[in-house]
Amino acid sequence: MVVAVREEEQMEPWAVEPESFEDAGGGFFFDTPTKFFSVNVKTGSMADWKLQNCCDRQQVAFVATVGVYIFVILALWRTPLLTPFKLITVYLHEVSHALAAKLTCGKVEGIEVNLNEGGVTHTRGGMMCCILPAGYMGSAFWGMVLIVMSPNSISVRVAAAVLIASLIVTFFLARNWTLRWLCLEITNVKLLRYTILFIGTMNCMFAVYDIYDDLISRRVHTSDAEKFAELYPLCPCNGVGWGVLWGIFSFLCLCAAVYLGLVILD
Repeated sequence: MVVAVREEEQMEPWAVEPESFEDAGGGFFFDTPTKFFSVNVKTGSMADWKLQNCCDRQQVAFVATVGVYIFVILALWRTPLLTPFKLITVYLHEVSHALAAKLTCGKVEGIEVNLNEGGVTHTRGGMMCCILPAGYMGSAFWGMVLIVMSPNSISVRVAAAVLIASLIVTFFLARNWTLRWLCLEITNVKLLRYTILFIGTMNCMFAVYDIYDDLISRRVHTSDAEKFAELYPLCPCNGVGWGVLWGIFSFLCLCAAVYLGLVILD
């Protein structure tokens, strides 16, 4: 899905919008609409990692937005309203499988994303112990990256551009027309930050909900976790156990993303 974006002139309550940049006495200064943020190069003091000054209006709005998104995603997961975003999430899930295959010297023969919100990555060779977990863990990682990049107006444009570029590249690897349609769809987005933040949150929640749906509520034996347990029977975990571990990893990625977002806004 190629996304054509238009930025709103009005500042979002949790967005960081640098207005001026100057060098004074070894420190770089970013003059934002709400506060004067200094990064001292000589001392290496770059951020308040302990969040001693948390939480101002921007930070509260950021956390509240993520919380609302989580509620909306869980409440509307099975409705058609989330289908476009779920297809993007499935796409990033399959791309993570493909990247793991390439990084372990395997070959990617094609990627499929279907309208029923399922996906398949066709690979040859590579290390399955890395390829199978990469789907859910990769989704959580990409979600964390998108959430962290959403507060800043420059980084959010970079995130959108990378997502668009990856969709264009995948157009040529697609093995079905659903994925090609996803790559060519044009959507006007007025609030880019909120859209990227929503996609990031959904990617982090994807593993948690999908693992529950596949392994606990209806036990799908073709899931990545079940396949992983079958290939490595000596490991102490069954499919549900691996799914729970991957779900915990995804939730920790979401927590880490929110924390890093608060640090950036601080």
